[in-house]
Amino acid sequence: MSSYHPFSLEDAIAYAKSIPDFFAADAVLTCEEIGDGNLNLVFRVADPQQNKSLIIKQALPYAKVVGESWPLSLDRARIEREALEIQHRLCPELVPAIYGGDNELAITVMEDLSGYTIMRQGLIDGHTYDHFAEHIGRFIATTLFYTSDLGMNQQDKKLQSARFINPDLCKITEDLIFEDPYRDADNNNFTEDIRPEAEKLWQDNELHLEVALLREKFLTRGEALLHGDLHTGSIFVTSDSTKVIDPEFAYYGPIGFDIGAVIANLLLNFAAQPGWSDNDAILQERRTWLLATIGGVWNHFEHNFRKLWDAHGVDIMSKTPGYQDLYMEKVLQDTIGFAGCKVIRRIVGLSHVADIDTIKNELHRHQAKVTALDIGKQLVKQGRSASSIAEVIEWAAAAAAKEGANV
Repeated sequence: MSSYHPFSLEDAIAYAKSIPDFFAADAVLTCEEIGDGNLNLVFRVADPQQNKSLIIKQALPYAKVVGESWPLSLDRARIEREALEIQHRLCPELVPAIYGGDNELAITVMEDLSGYTIMRQGLIDGHTYDHFAEHIGRFIATTLFYTSDLGMNQQDKKLQSARFINPDLCKITEDLIFEDPYRDADNNNFTEDIRPEAEKLWQDNELHLEVALLREKFLTRGEALLHGDLHTGSIFVTSDSTKVIDPEFAYYGPIGFDIGAVIANLLLNFAAQPGWSDNDAILQERRTWLLATIGGVWNHFEHNFRKLWDAHGVDIMSKTPGYQDLYMEKVLQDTIGFAGCKVIRRIVGLSHVADIDTIKNELHRHQAKVTALDIGKQLVKQGRSASSIAEVIEWAAAAAAKEGANV
């Protein structure tokens, strides 16, 4: 009989005390539930006297954003913990340490990042992070290369991929990103002011064809172990440090998906900036930084990935002249297409982003949605013919110019 039950504050304290060599036996611990996501409980357990703390994350057997009518497998907690362990081993400075866990209770215990800021909120507050592009580009390149056929033994990769079959959470992605926004689906969620734009999505066959091709890649290409949900709400930052969390959507999929997710969320913040910037000079400064960071994310990824390939590639045939360039071109085009899908779904799909939804000015909020959809559609439709990340920057700037912004 399963011992699973959703934790109370008292349960979290009791479990924290069982972690070896962390809290003193006589420590008086405090606990608060700090989760604001859609799928889990998150507890911060602390010893105020010693200024020590940790995080206990517990999966719920349903999607919190909807309720018990949307059941989910608790095995996603194991998948998340094992993905974090792999990512921490590969990039220890960019992933929180894991202190323990329990598969039956669907628990992961990890380093507390309370000294960090959730990047989405930091961007909303107008902060910039000059090391972010280098950090996240290196994280994506390293974790994807060393879990791919390029960087690990192919038979070992097949065995590892079997540990990351993640049907419940992949189903969420398949539906909410690659299907629902392109039809009048019950799960769609948008305000009436954007309905004409939503209906255009449903009738755009050129767009549907490109989405169908991207969906096929998501369904069939097991290239590397993806984070699977790498948005700015899953990244903690300081001025000089970056930590990636929450890989519960991890599975073996197309490399461009993770890079596209990061770029999409930077673009969503870019579209939202007129609602957050006080004057034209601040608006231009923030948007310039966002566009430069988008270019930097791709460039740092590509530099690191090619460097690892040249130095540590294990597949003899991948050394064939010309193959690496064709491979990277494919990843770039996938990245751009997936980024477009991610942008679109955050405007008309079930789950939105605070960057746009919390803009107080109604006209600015509406314009941010229109700009985001304009960018997203361009990325999806032009992704297969793109040859440079500079094209993404040009398309975003052109979309902003339509609203009269100085970019």
